[in-house]
Amino acid sequence: MIHYFKLIRWNNLLMIVFVQYLIKYALLVPFKEKYGVFTALSNIEFFILVLSTICIASAGYIINDIYDVETDKINKPNQLIINKHISEKIGFNLFIALNVIGVGLGFYLSNSIGKPSFFVLFVVASALLYLYSTALKQIMLVGNIIISFVVALSVLMVGVFELLPVMNEINRTAQQTFLDLILDYATFAFLINLVRELIKDIEDINGDHNAGMKTLPVVIGRVRANNFAFIVSLLPIFAIIYYVITYLFKQQLVVGYFLVFVLGPLIYSSIKIFNAEQKSDYKHISTVLKIVMITGMLSVLTYQYILM
Repeated sequence: MIHYFKLIRWNNLLMIVFVQYLIKYALLVPFKEKYGVFTALSNIEFFILVLSTICIASAGYIINDIYDVETDKINKPNQLIINKHISEKIGFNLFIALNVIGVGLGFYLSNSIGKPSFFVLFVVASALLYLYSTALKQIMLVGNIIISFVVALSVLMVGVFELLPVMNEINRTAQQTFLDLILDYATFAFLINLVRELIKDIEDINGDHNAGMKTLPVVIGRVRANNFAFIVSLLPIFAIIYYVITYLFKQQLVVGYFLVFVLGPLIYSSIKIFNAEQKSDYKHISTVLKIVMITGMLSVLTYQYILM
């Protein structure tokens, strides 16, 4: 059973669940009375949204492992699951089942809130994860951007399903303000994940090269890819500095949080990227960026000091 949990990356799924619940119950629900923020989903409906999201994400992890067997034999032989602990046939059946459940729940939810067109978001997410694993990840930068977009979409969907269905002329300003906030966090998730994807490609350059994949480090070399990753890593740093100076500069406690728990680790990771040479260096950077993703999302808890 433990191999099935590893196959669907249970720790990453918990992260998705945590972030989605954090946005609803720490960023939206607390501001209903003071700012007139209305949410569309009941607790059960929101659970369905989260469950649909993690089913589609699980399916994406499975199909990715199925198509990555040869590269994983080189890049991470000790973590190989498909054809070692779980057969490819079982893995593919799980992929189909989880996609059907995830997309089916998305169809039900979209129709239950009177927004059937929202169903396309689940189809797009499922299709992109499949195309990423089967073809797009082999194309320089395209795969990195696609998977980062899907990660950002998992954040943005909370705003889309909670705020848009109950937006009207009376509450439009409040709803749009909080939708923009969620979009900011989705952008943050996109940038951090994009850097992580570039770092993972550099870390996996040997296996990807042997498999004939055209990732950035395979095409332009490790050193140039490293320099490019360093430049990209500066984007979230500049974005957060701009955000803090523009919107938060009067909130000393909040500014302190961003400096210590978000900006500091990001600057540290950029320095490490600039000097990285060994596989262990890239693994360490990837871990730091994952922590920054968590601390960045946890910053939504500080809005009670900003908006109250």
